[in-house]
Amino acid sequence: MTAGFPGGEGGERGCGVAERSSGDLGLARRLGLGDAVVIGLGSMIGAGVFAVFGPAARAAGTGLLVGLVVAAVIAYCNAVASAQLAAAYPTSGGTYIYGRERLGHWWGFTAGWGFVIGKTASCAAMALTFASYALPAHDEATGWGQRLVAVAAVIGLTALNYRGVAKTALLTRVLVTAALIALAVVIATVATRLGTDLIDPHRYLTGGGAGVYGVLQSAGLLFFAFAGYARVATLGEEVRDPRRTIPRAILVALGLTVALYLLVAVTALGAAGPDRLAAATAPLTAALDAAGAHPLAPAVRVGAALASLGALLALIAGIGRTTLAMARHHDLPAWLAAVHPRYRVPHHAELALATAVCALVLTTDLRGVIGFSSFGVLVYYAIANAAALTQPAPDRRWPRWLNLLGLTGCATLAATLPWQSVLAGLALFAVGLAGRATVRARRNRLAAGEDATSRTD
Repeated sequence: MTAGFPGGEGGERGCGVAERSSGDLGLARRLGLGDAVVIGLGSMIGAGVFAVFGPAARAAGTGLLVGLVVAAVIAYCNAVASAQLAAAYPTSGGTYIYGRERLGHWWGFTAGWGFVIGKTASCAAMALTFASYALPAHDEATGWGQRLVAVAAVIGLTALNYRGVAKTALLTRVLVTAALIALAVVIATVATRLGTDLIDPHRYLTGGGAGVYGVLQSAGLLFFAFAGYARVATLGEEVRDPRRTIPRAILVALGLTVALYLLVAVTALGAAGPDRLAAATAPLTAALDAAGAHPLAPAVRVGAALASLGALLALIAGIGRTTLAMARHHDLPAWLAAVHPRYRVPHHAELALATAVCALVLTTDLRGVIGFSSFGVLVYYAIANAAALTQPAPDRRWPRWLNLLGLTGCATLAATLPWQSVLAGLALFAVGLAGRATVRARRNRLAAGEDATSRTD
């Protein structure tokens, strides 16, 4: 379908959702509801659930449970906005397309730029997280070994994606299952060891309260573990019956993840307590130690490593499709819009992504970059809520106030991030917007020159 562009610009008219040249290959619709839900789960149940509760406890202590609820509410608002938009615009690109369609091309570019840059950093973070669990560092030499293991993971998963999205869904299903088994081991073991002590209210009402700002900061950190529930929307061109499948898949995946995260949060906090949890680099291992079940720690490390691979796999697929959509609309180099003639995947985009991620893995300390990644994701979903807010009544499935709540929530959580992350995020957005303005100005000058030449002739 080709919809109009409210707020669109001259010179870009006619760039519809499905704009492709007659010789351009489309992507194959091979994913059903089960596959789409699994990809959504794989995008969320990654390294975040194995690591994020430590930083959240440092920010809010026992208030992280409130922060988790806040993050879940905002995630729900973002999910329904993405689901509603995906039903109206079932094509690759996610909020990049929705922003173009509903708000104008600059807003779409801002969303797409934030997604691609922020999630590229997230890919590197997931790769390094996998390596840290698979090869625990003991010295500097081991640290370099971790980087090489991370590069190998990126190359291997990119090669898998290169062979087609159906294989991506199959492996994601396997990795999500392994991660769920590891989390189930933690929950069951702690519950068995502690018994009714685990539900003692005193474990959750004392220690480490940090006020409203701390709770909001924990919500922002915990949101990073949720980000990914709408990843299936970026695969809209590869899902069967997308108008029905995408909304259902997003909400089912989010609901399952919220329930699981609440169980894990209560388990970790109840077993280790806020202070020990805040000091832990591996919070779920700390929970097992506190419950006297240290021998099971290796199983958690294996689950965390597999979950990181699952998140990385889904990230590569999602970023590749958004890059494809941006290249189709000339917001990124046209070379990135190529679709493999046999495997029907955006192979140039995925190869470029893999190169960038490997470079980051080998050269960058990503602890600070994670804050920027969160900033980019929150901007991305703020634009999604703003776009959903403009949809007409026939396209609406949820009330507008949910979009307003999501937009306000994203802006609030972004403001709670460390100031260094906010400044870095604003700077990189400025670079992207300035680059687009420069390219457009040059294209306009060339077009004006060609027009003047044709009139002279």
